[in-house]
Amino acid sequence: MPNYVDGFVIPIPTRNLAAYRAMAGKVGRIWKEHGALDYWECVGDDLEGKGALSFTRLTKAKPGETVILAWIVYRSRKHRDQVNAKVMADPRLLAMCDPKNPLFDFKRMAYGGFAALVHR
Repeated sequence: MPNYVDGFVIPIPTRNLAAYRAMAGKVGRIWKEHGALDYWECVGDDLEGKGALSFTRLTKAKPGETVILAWIVYRSRKHRDQVNAKVMADPRLLAMCDPKNPLFDFKRMAYGGFAALVHR
């Protein structure tokens, strides 16, 4: 099976978006240094589609919040586990996590690992 993907959906206060973008850029470089094939962080722009559950409703985003959709690509689940072990031990990542002043509510972040099904 080609590739493995970690996916994230995060409601975030729009007032924290600039700081989140700066942090995500640094975090993305760390993941890539440790072997991730690709790293994406995207901010909600058109979240209220008709006929489907919107990301705003899915995440229960509050007024003044937007939604981040992010994913990291690896060669395989085993590769993901190896990369993530290195990333989680990286002191640069730990230095960016201020539990007293988080940029978003970690308890509202959705996360999952996904085996690739179709890639064109």
